[in-house]
Amino acid sequence: MTTDGTVAPPRRPAGSGAALPWLGTAVRLVLGGVWVVAGALKLPDPAAAERAVRAYELVPEGVVPLLAFGLPVLEVALGVLLLAGAFVRPAAVASALLLAVFTAAVASAWARGLTIDCGCFGDGGEVDADQTAYLTEVLRDVALLAGSLLLGVRPRTRLALLDRVRPPTRGDSDAHQP
Repeated sequence: MTTDGTVAPPRRPAGSGAALPWLGTAVRLVLGGVWVVAGALKLPDPAAAERAVRAYELVPEGVVPLLAFGLPVLEVALGVLLLAGAFVRPAAVASALLLAVFTAAVASAWARGLTIDCGCFGDGGEVDADQTAYLTEVLRDVALLAGSLLLGVRPRTRLALLDRVRPPTRGDSDAHQP
């Protein structure tokens, strides 16, 4: 009870959960960096991006140029938002959805016996069978997906732009102590 007769919210012991916002910050920065690099490497070479999209054999030919242009732009935008710490939850949800689609696409190519490079960081398209890295690509994307889900659930991190704009409110479940 407080002096005014209201019930005080339970206090966490000092130090408990103090590392979680910093873990979220590390995840946010790594994920944002990966998105910016992946998108930026594709933007200068639209022909390679088209080859990569086409190699998956998953979308109609008319959609290939749109995806080849749109995905790198979306990747860079998500990366910038995450690096800045702006709109973290929506960016994390979009990131998770995109990574789920990418994971499914790589797994599909693997299951269908295609021999392609994922095109995740530029290039892409058909390669020799010994040059595929499906397991590594799926594991990487699943790890990034897990990070996206973490940020979707607990978007408040340190060094985030919007943390400076809107301080945590009493109702925030993941508000951190200064």
